[in-house]
Amino acid sequence: MTRSWQSFSCESIHAILSQPNHRRHHAARVHLARDRDSAYHFSRVSESILADQEPKECGQDVRAPNEVRAPIIAIVGPTASGKSELGIALAQRIGGEIVNCDSVQVYQGIQIATAKVPLSERRGVPHHLIDFVSPLVNFTAADWARAANEKIEEIEGRGRSALLVGGTGFYLRALRQPFFDSPPTDEELRARLTQIREQRGPEHLHRLLQRFDAAEAAKLNPRDWPRVQRAIEFCLQTGEPISRQRPLRPEPPSLASRIRIIALSPPRQELYARINERTETHFANGLVEEVRRLLEEGVPANSNALGAHGYRRVVEFLRGRRDLDSAIEQTKLDVRHYAKRQVSWFRHEPGVEWLEGFGDDPDVQAKAYRLSSGSV
Repeated sequence: MTRSWQSFSCESIHAILSQPNHRRHHAARVHLARDRDSAYHFSRVSESILADQEPKECGQDVRAPNEVRAPIIAIVGPTASGKSELGIALAQRIGGEIVNCDSVQVYQGIQIATAKVPLSERRGVPHHLIDFVSPLVNFTAADWARAANEKIEEIEGRGRSALLVGGTGFYLRALRQPFFDSPPTDEELRARLTQIREQRGPEHLHRLLQRFDAAEAAKLNPRDWPRVQRAIEFCLQTGEPISRQRPLRPEPPSLASRIRIIALSPPRQELYARINERTETHFANGLVEEVRRLLEEGVPANSNALGAHGYRRVVEFLRGRRDLDSAIEQTKLDVRHYAKRQVSWFRHEPGVEWLEGFGDDPDVQAKAYRLSSGSV
């Protein structure tokens, strides 16, 4: 069975990679070769960029032996719901530091549409895992989980509390339920699959996955193309269906059992109004120019960074595939749909405690504090 599967995968790889290549990025390949080294990600990059934010007692473990470990609060919810405001307010009350849990905020140079909190608005609360990965790198959920685990241990070793803040549910799941080992991203294969998706639609990728791994395809929505595409990549790179590997997940880290998730659930129409207003502000503040600069610097248009909501439609505009008004309106729709999916994701996660309202509401902040302190 394995032999025939590998033969089928090799034929598929040949068929896919025999298509004409489009736009190679020498700078990206060089950078990727360096940045796949986890030591570069989690030592050189994060430490150099975050050094100014670290308290001076960094590195000194001040915990008492056999000390009962406090809960790790995770503030999640849809985009534009006020997670950052709530995280900062809560961190100030409990002596905490924020660990970013947003898949776009990790990237350097990706600023305008990411809602990164400016230094002037962090009110003295240290923020970690922000602006520490090159946009040339396709940083994965597993990469983030390893970095977050190390950062939480470091923060708690200094007698501080760690708060996870962000709306990328897949990141949080990777920390609570670690993934099995998988091969590093094959950028050429990913580019071919992305080209197929753009030309023939995500449903076509799902049909391909049905041939490679019917069990996995049955679990995935045909339009959930990131997971569908990654499952195809895994099959083609390893010769094994990803569904066979799921039982081989490693044990969760010891801190996983202490994660307590607080999710924001603001009124939908008000949330959508905020999303629309924020999108227009992003374009007015120079989003198109930011994307043009990133493309000129060699960041691939199909990278994780520029494939994010708020950036993908700008790339299409710059390539002449749509006009500016269309890019703005489609971005609003994309982000509203993304917010809806975020809420649905966290509704299906176990142990989530919901707060009605926005994170900048003092009443919501007070309720979150009571939850975090165990008084509710």
